[in-house]
Amino acid sequence: MTPFTVTILGSSSALPTLTRFPTSQVVSLNDKLYLIDCGEGTQIQMRKFGLKMGKINHIFISHLHGDHIFGLPGLISTMALGGKKGELHIYAHSDLKIMMDPLLIFMKDMNDFKVVYHPLNFRRRSLVFEDSRLTVESFPLKHRISCCGFLFKEKQQELHLRGDLINYLNISIKDRVILKSGADYIKADGTVIPNTDLTIPPDRMRSYAFCTDTLPRKQIIPVIQNVDLLYHEATFCNDLKDLALKTYHSTALQAAEIAFKSGVKKLIIGHFSSRYKYEKPLVDEARTVFPNTFAANEGEVFVI
Repeated sequence: MTPFTVTILGSSSALPTLTRFPTSQVVSLNDKLYLIDCGEGTQIQMRKFGLKMGKINHIFISHLHGDHIFGLPGLISTMALGGKKGELHIYAHSDLKIMMDPLLIFMKDMNDFKVVYHPLNFRRRSLVFEDSRLTVESFPLKHRISCCGFLFKEKQQELHLRGDLINYLNISIKDRVILKSGADYIKADGTVIPNTDLTIPPDRMRSYAFCTDTLPRKQIIPVIQNVDLLYHEATFCNDLKDLALKTYHSTALQAAEIAFKSGVKKLIIGHFSSRYKYEKPLVDEARTVFPNTFAANEGEVFVI
């Protein structure tokens, strides 16, 4: 099974600490890297944890608060200085281009490197990216400004061939392709061999949902239903639920309730307020509702 992972680069809320950077994550599938949010220090964290910036061709930005975007200018500058070519696709609010264009004017090493912006829809669920292995959808969250979550879903892959039988029957390349699509195999004498005798079911499709900077929102439950891994912000413990409401954030308890109602398999909580030196109180609170909860700690890799 192809590795499908999420690496935490930053897990702090608006104020970074000595041990936590602002929000940023890298999703890896099929040897391709996808960056989610780009808080200050993202490129430093990528170097620290051995993630190659040159493999980042798609960046997904949830919203335009500084702790989610201030790492972008430095990251793009380093990419340009490193000789990156081709296109870097950024999926974000349309205003990001207005913010970034004046900065990019001063980057003189981007002749063979182009930044392409894709405006997000903050009113409804939308498909924003697709390739042969993966789809990425955005969906509205509820924050002080327009904000999106992202759903990464692996596509259904072809059937696996049973190599021993395929070789024994000397099945041609053309017929192997047909078998992978689900057809039976017909021998030269007309004998039909059922597809199920020659193939193995494909790997199960996996999924990851990212929900940051939001009030707990029941509308997202059908979108993230049954995902393998959910990241949901948990800025405060529930004794500060009034502050969470005022600032359009969630508590650890509320994040766990969303995970429970959505039937997800595993929950990561993050975007911790700098008032918490350790994440244990937040994790303990979430586990009272959803036991399979873990903290988003810098450098940790979650395997889906």
